[in-house]
Amino acid sequence: MEAPFRFPVETPVGFRAVLRFTAFRNIWFAQLAAQLADKFLLFSLIILAFKTTGGSTPVAITLLTYTVPAVLFAPPAGVIADRMNRKQIMMWSNFGRAGAVVLIPIAALVPGLRDDFLHLLLITLIFSSVGQLFAPAEAAVIPTILPRSALITANSMALLTMVLTLVVGGALAPILSRIDLYTPYWVAAVLLALAGTLIFASDIPRLPRAVDPPVQESRSRFHMMMIDIKEGVDALRGSRGLLVAFGQVSIAVLVLFMLFTLAPAYVSQVIGIAAQDSYVILGPATGGAILSAVLLGQFLHSVDRSRILIISLIANGITLLALAAVPQAMEQVRDLRVHARITGAVFSLLLGIEFGAIMIPAITYLMESTTDELRGRIFALLYMVINGVTAVPVLAAAALSDLLGTAHVIGGLGVLLVAGAVAFATVGRRALAPARR
Repeated sequence: MEAPFRFPVETPVGFRAVLRFTAFRNIWFAQLAAQLADKFLLFSLIILAFKTTGGSTPVAITLLTYTVPAVLFAPPAGVIADRMNRKQIMMWSNFGRAGAVVLIPIAALVPGLRDDFLHLLLITLIFSSVGQLFAPAEAAVIPTILPRSALITANSMALLTMVLTLVVGGALAPILSRIDLYTPYWVAAVLLALAGTLIFASDIPRLPRAVDPPVQESRSRFHMMMIDIKEGVDALRGSRGLLVAFGQVSIAVLVLFMLFTLAPAYVSQVIGIAAQDSYVILGPATGGAILSAVLLGQFLHSVDRSRILIISLIANGITLLALAAVPQAMEQVRDLRVHARITGAVFSLLLGIEFGAIMIPAITYLMESTTDELRGRIFALLYMVINGVTAVPVLAAAALSDLLGTAHVIGGLGVLLVAGAVAFATVGRRALAPARR
């Protein structure tokens, strides 16, 4: 077996330095194209489902069809990422999704299908299911093509990609839909084909062939897959550091999702402006996440990970408390009422910064602390948790908001975060000490 390539001990970091690695540059541009296509599809499906049916319930069903595969198929996708050629997985998942997207405008040319809703659900399900293969394989590949010192920069760039494509996709999909209802799908297909081509052109190392212990012939492929999934779960349960990092990422995503979910009610009930003006807090939150990714990726990549996580968690809780209480208190004072909107925007900006300061170091720790043979399964479990488990608290928060008031729910979450950060500071910090290879 060939000796694995070893990166120089001192490798320059920062966005420009990381993009000098050809394989990573290709994968990052592929990720940019694929995620932009994904957001085009997401927002275009909302428009098309409403146009086709004229109701909001079918829109919700379409979005559910879009997200359910992330929960159901993530664990098997992790096993596939750890057992098969990751380059082929990423390449064909993009080409496969491009083919699925093209089916939507093509089906519209078939008499009887243009106004049909069920075929749209089926194509959405296929697209989302195939897409689950890409993310675990990509996360598993990144540490094999970049030096350890560059991982936090790479994850900062991934966060930038996620946020920017969400903003650009959300803005351009309605514009393209005005040109023609099916234009966004052709654009998405081209972007996904480009992403697959970039992966094809990348030099991605293969996994060393594992020698599996002999098994009984009676064992089915499904049984062997369940064993592989259990190995990933056992590795996660056996590491306090991985569990803590899992918790950090879940908390960061939970807070961000909750902010987006409660934004209309918050600006209406707390700040006293129209629900349509929720951009007042969502815009700054998005900008804060971008700023955090730039700072960590370009300038602060050598910071103490455990320290920044503790500070960010405590700050996140305090900021949520302030977001709930301060603008509401200002609304009670006539001279300060006019500044409540700006104050809410400032706290939202801080929440976005704190989101990145939690998310990026925690994801980096997961990459550093997992072996190449298990990394795909660990990240697949992470994506399953993010898409599945965090949805329940968000729904519960929305229900409690209607019952108790939005400010009370946001403030209560802030109290829980501060308490959790204090517990992490006393128990979990050593678990996230820099991993050694």
